[in-house]
Amino acid sequence: MADDLVLLGIVGAPHGVKGEVRIKTFTGDPLAIGEYGPLFDDQGRSFEIAELRPAKEVVVARLKGVSSREAAEALNGVKLHVERSRLPVADDEDEFLHADLVGCAVTDSDGAVLGEVRAVANYGAGDLLDIELPDGRSVLMPFTKAFAPHIDIAARRIEVAPPVGLFEVDDDK
Repeated sequence: MADDLVLLGIVGAPHGVKGEVRIKTFTGDPLAIGEYGPLFDDQGRSFEIAELRPAKEVVVARLKGVSSREAAEALNGVKLHVERSRLPVADDEDEFLHADLVGCAVTDSDGAVLGEVRAVANYGAGDLLDIELPDGRSVLMPFTKAFAPHIDIAARRIEVAPPVGLFEVDDDK
């Protein structure tokens, strides 16, 4: 079942004393996390969002069955997933799930393998591909059309035009 799940959010700290939790969402619209029905954690437990409202950089949710601050505290760090089949089809051909990018080979325009996507990060300025190089080093590359002009999810391949020097070894270190 784990291969069929997509991460939608991570439960954070409790909010108040009545069992509400903060959730960092990975949905385009943060409130959309409440529209997918039951969410599952890594152990297969099911969670249903009873109430949801926006907060500064998270959403505040009341989960069914969680009614105390202590119960909310116990969920801190829990990853919330949804079954992939419950996700809508992307409207845009340039819209990708992070889960689909992880594991893709990263190649240059000649097809030479430069590395593999290990994760997709976002520190506030846009998505970054965390690429593991054959020598074990890791580099972060902006995930933009300019740097990743050709993406073939079916072939598990991303052709890149990286910034100059990104994949070079820094001999000065």
